[in-house]
Amino acid sequence: MPSTSAESVPAPVHRLVPSPAGRSHVVEQGEGPLVLLLHGFPESWYSWRRQLPALAAAGYRAVALDVRGYGRSSRPAAVDAYRMEELVEDNVAVVHALGEDGAVVVGHDWGANIAAGSALLRPDVFSAVGLLSVPYAPPGGPRPSEVFAGMAAGPEEFYVSYFQEPGRAEAEIEPDVRGWLAGFYAALSADTMPGPDAPDPHFVARGGRLRDRFPAGTLPAWLDEAELDVYAGEFERTGLSGALARYRNMDRDWADLRAYHGAAIAQPSLFVGGSRDASTTWLAEAIEAYPKTLPGLVGSHVLDGAGHWIQQERADDVNRLLVEWLAVVAP
Repeated sequence: MPSTSAESVPAPVHRLVPSPAGRSHVVEQGEGPLVLLLHGFPESWYSWRRQLPALAAAGYRAVALDVRGYGRSSRPAAVDAYRMEELVEDNVAVVHALGEDGAVVVGHDWGANIAAGSALLRPDVFSAVGLLSVPYAPPGGPRPSEVFAGMAAGPEEFYVSYFQEPGRAEAEIEPDVRGWLAGFYAALSADTMPGPDAPDPHFVARGGRLRDRFPAGTLPAWLDEAELDVYAGEFERTGLSGALARYRNMDRDWADLRAYHGAAIAQPSLFVGGSRDASTTWLAEAIEAYPKTLPGLVGSHVLDGAGHWIQQERADDVNRLLVEWLAVVAP
């Protein structure tokens, strides 16, 4: 597909489109085959700011979505409105609202899970799936809440269990959204994450706060003060409950997707993770299982020295890998 320089493509356009959530906010750049980009926690469409122009320049219609509960997209009040099946239908509605029948879907962090769910539940709409940082593991196995409760280590609680209790994480985060986000981003970035001898920031001491283990005072290299302001401004306006609701639906998803337990994703796929990202290293067995679980896998890459926020930390590498993959799956 012919490409142009990122500087020469038209500026991104913000749109509100109807979806089962009410409305979905999307940011669109470029023309060509549709590529839907799904962010993770705690981010927004803005986490794809370095991919939108690169994909547009490569000849694609790149569309970054504010997932339900984030940014300018609708935020239903009910916790169970954030189950996987609902999020997949939002994505389908966005594709159709943009005048398309199908799309390639790419996600990071929770967005990777939502992208995988979209490909699994709606293969008629999503022709290929790209996963960043979080590997695909088929639905099924033990109930998620039991798994994460079992990860508690003595006096420590795993962060997912901490996030699952309504109101608990909000009470920690919302009095100082900007400071909390800065610490959380730094804790999972390769250049600022705590050393191997420091307490693990994925765990919370009983009676403590997650932020007690965040590094203080230094932003990761991929994030400047103005960019942090964008993220903080969104969550200061919306609060965190919509974003955290994804964690609070894992058991519902486990039940809802019972028919898909153990299911492979057949469409062409891509995985990109970071060697210093716990999401990648803890799920190494899921990556090893890709010949069975992702039989259409085109490429699997673990970037040496990269942390969790991979499309922001290593934008040039991720852009190259995405464009090379898209040239195969969406020429």
